[in-house]
Amino acid sequence: MRQFRKGAAIVVAFALASSGFTQSSSNAPAKESRVTSHARGTFEIQMTPQPFDDKADEGLGRFIGVKQIHGDLEGTSRGHMLTAGDPNKGSAGYVAMEKVTGTLNGRTGSFILQHSGNMAHGEMHMNITVVPDSGTDQLTGISGTFTIVITNGKHSYDFEYTLPKAP
Repeated sequence: MRQFRKGAAIVVAFALASSGFTQSSSNAPAKESRVTSHARGTFEIQMTPQPFDDKADEGLGRFIGVKQIHGDLEGTSRGHMLTAGDPNKGSAGYVAMEKVTGTLNGRTGSFILQHSGNMAHGEMHMNITVVPDSGTDQLTGISGTFTIVITNGKHSYDFEYTLPKAP
């Protein structure tokens, strides 16, 4: 189990990240005019394992992730991830919360992404959605879904989002 915490959990998280998702959320007030858009680009991520205080937590992984995001969304993010699973069986799960700060197609602010993913015998499923009412500044009212793709070790994203029309 100790070996899983140190290295395999990162591999599992990245493997999960290569999958798409099917769930979306909308937290928009019904009365305002909204615009749906796509943002695409790349990112680099650094995952740092964090220790647990209690031996009872053995078999779980805990990480801090820091991203540099480029493209239609330019900025940074910092997130906290929990993982568990058996990489030898190709099964694992993770949850994470990630605060993104930057400029999205010309609008600045921040928002929070909520991750939930699992892998059952090598088959991956992942959902990443904007937390309702988490947008700030010019990103207030944002909702949407975020897809992560890993190809040949390179990370990219496709972010389908909705915002109130700019004044």
